[in-house]
Amino acid sequence: MEEAAGHDGGLASVPILEAMGIRVVEVRPGFASADLPPEPNTNHFGVTYAGSLFSVAEMLGGLLAMASFDLGGELAGFVPLVKESTIRFRRPALGVVRAEASLPDDEVARVRESALTTGKGEFALEATLTDAGGEVVASTVGTYQVRRLG
Repeated sequence: MEEAAGHDGGLASVPILEAMGIRVVEVRPGFASADLPPEPNTNHFGVTYAGSLFSVAEMLGGLLAMASFDLGGELAGFVPLVKESTIRFRRPALGVVRAEASLPDDEVARVRESALTTGKGEFALEATLTDAGGEVVASTVGTYQVRRLG
């Protein structure tokens, strides 16, 4: 397990994520996780705000792409983008919420090859959000892309 000590996962480039108190827990090729604290993410009836749950899940696609693809080297100039994302809320979330997503090695290799040959690589990513008790509170499915801009 590679702890994210000293690695903000690019959160500083998206100030609202820092303001939400999101903390990158683990990041490595093919895997990313982050914690969402209850404050300032509580809604008007005391549970985690739905938009905050969506945000912590959505940002995993970019975090995972930065950890999985050599965006500073062979894929320099490429950026991770979200094309589509849906969320299913399963139960109210209380306390710290952990969001996790993973991409198998063969899928990382396929996306990399596509990006190198066509200028973009697309991948589907599922994220699971659990509360402190390990109960699933939400899940997302997103379509992401690494592509050259410009």
